[in-house]
Amino acid sequence: MLGKTAGGLFWMCRYLERSANNARLIEAGSRMMMTRTTEENAEWGSVLETANVRQIYDERHDAVDRQSVIDFLLRDRSNPSSVMSVVEAARSNARMVRVALTREVWEAVNDTWMKLKDALARPVRETELPNVLELIRQQSAQVRGALHGTMLRNDIFNFCRIGTFLERSDNVARILDVKYYVLLPSVSMVGTSIDNYQWEAILRSAAAERSFAWLNKDSGPRTIAEFLILDRRLPRSIAFCYLNIARNLGYLEAEYDEARPCMEICAETLNRLTSTDIETIFQGGLHEFIQSIIQANNSLGLQIEKDYRFYA
Repeated sequence: MLGKTAGGLFWMCRYLERSANNARLIEAGSRMMMTRTTEENAEWGSVLETANVRQIYDERHDAVDRQSVIDFLLRDRSNPSSVMSVVEAARSNARMVRVALTREVWEAVNDTWMKLKDALARPVRETELPNVLELIRQQSAQVRGALHGTMLRNDIFNFCRIGTFLERSDNVARILDVKYYVLLPSVSMVGTSIDNYQWEAILRSAAAERSFAWLNKDSGPRTIAEFLILDRRLPRSIAFCYLNIARNLGYLEAEYDEARPCMEICAETLNRLTSTDIETIFQGGLHEFIQSIIQANNSLGLQIEKDYRFYA
């Protein structure tokens, strides 16, 4: 496969996953803000930090406030990671690789772009926000459904899945980090009802609250963090994402009959995730562990692009 085509597939799926992840991040921030006793605008600044767009926001705004941050994350095309920006980028990549996609996948991507372009044509009112966030998540799920239901299981499918799981791993890590490192008011709040509510909000933002309840009688920071980081049964856990990245990279390695360095990076991170436990992670520092995962995600993404010559 030409590197340009592989890159188009990879980034199409990364962008679509990012659109849903942005919606989840806004929802997580909104839920956790309800428990805050400090100045709200400072916390929305923390959400920008978590989304890795604080510098871009500050270049265009004099102050941080709820409506401006939400608008920046949803609609602002000067923000390359806003929902509207990434959906347009996903559609552009889909058009570039249209011959590699089934009709159903292309139509799902195009439908996503049209519906969100209409929904985000104007600033989103507070009363409309829940419905808009749900629409973003539904449209992303629609594309995934078309992809799973109609695409051949070949290198095209593998590049799509690698992009999805790499982006998802990064998002889950960032949402965990915004909770433990940024949004927690102080050490005195650990173990309180506010702390527990925020951890439960993390589960909801990761669409994992019901699955967690099925498997766990007791809640708490360690149990929830373990579920989101290490549980191989949860489709949004970091370990699950890396298991699938490794599997799809393995399929590519077999198909092209060539081992590439990105597999080594993936295997190293996967080994860390499968050979540790939550007590060890907390003893070493949850924030430090999550930051190492975010760095690993970045390194793996860059190596995949290099190995498969996405821009060739």
